[in-house]
Amino acid sequence: MAFLNNIQDNWEPVLINLAYIGGAIVAGLIVKLIIFAVIRGYAKKKGNFLAESILNRMNTPAIIFFPVLFLSFVIPTLDFTLLEEGTVDLIMEIADIAAFTYLLVKGVYVFDDVVRHTHQVDKTDNFRNRKVLTQMTYIKRIMIITITLVALAVILMNFDNVRKIGTGIITSAGVAGIIVGFAAQKTIANLLAGLQIAFTQPIRIDDVLVVEGEWGRVEEINLTYVVVKIWDKRRLVLPIQYFIEKPFQNWTRRSSDILGTIYLYLDYTVPVEELRDKLNSIVKDNPLWDGQVAGVQVTNTTETNIEVRALISATDSGKAWDLRCEVREKLVDFLQKNYPHSLPKTRAEVDGSLQEGGDKPKWMPDTDNEPAKLPPPTS
Repeated sequence: MAFLNNIQDNWEPVLINLAYIGGAIVAGLIVKLIIFAVIRGYAKKKGNFLAESILNRMNTPAIIFFPVLFLSFVIPTLDFTLLEEGTVDLIMEIADIAAFTYLLVKGVYVFDDVVRHTHQVDKTDNFRNRKVLTQMTYIKRIMIITITLVALAVILMNFDNVRKIGTGIITSAGVAGIIVGFAAQKTIANLLAGLQIAFTQPIRIDDVLVVEGEWGRVEEINLTYVVVKIWDKRRLVLPIQYFIEKPFQNWTRRSSDILGTIYLYLDYTVPVEELRDKLNSIVKDNPLWDGQVAGVQVTNTTETNIEVRALISATDSGKAWDLRCEVREKLVDFLQKNYPHSLPKTRAEVDGSLQEGGDKPKWMPDTDNEPAKLPPPTS
């Protein structure tokens, strides 16, 4: 009640203070609107991606930052005798740090947007772009964590009690660090593995992997885990340390081009040379083929058939898969129409024959009502 009575007795200074505070907030918003109007006009005129990212990312933090900035200029000139000395200054200092931190964090996102825009992965030769994006994923997170921790430390240092406790915390930091290290051993190992992956790069964003028996692309690389998008739109989530400790296949480690194989199991009578010519005619004008490798070889023989391998190349694994399916279908169709006798068959040789006046084979029935007995299989 005493505080309210003081306000009633000193209403004129209170109104003046409120008017200055309101004016500072309005002035900050006007400055924000002017600055963003200029950026918006530049973005429309030039089509500048950086300007568009600033408009999208920093609109909200700017609404907070500019009014707080103007308030920090006005507050020291006002009379706050009704409040405890230093309270308003402390509040404004914390508000300044928080608003500036928010602006910096969003600035990191703008930087990330620009890097991703200039290093897009939807290109055929995207090795360097994927390398940069993988590193940027970790750099962005580390920068945000660092900015947040520094801002929090600066805010806490404004409180005397925290500053006094700080000496004791630093003294016991060694023991605490050992305890935390044991408690978070796996988490720390994943973080260190993440840093190792970011700079040695056994995997990158959009890499094609075969991991845990699944084929997919690296969709996300986070601080402690990796998300692999499987070809059928499932997601395989693995701890990031997995890619340091266990083997996996990376089909785009150095480049995205790859060889595809088609295996056909055919009769010995198949004309291999004509099959080879047919393969060349299939891939010759096919946009999926990169023009590098196309060949047919007999890679194995068995007692019943031969193994024919068609080898083709493509610029990436997705195109290689589609090309393999298309080549396989057309080769089978070619054989069905032109050389049906060369398709796999099972042969059987039967000993004995019916001759006039001769004995019936053992497997034939002696009477018409008796079922026939199949001859024994030949070796």
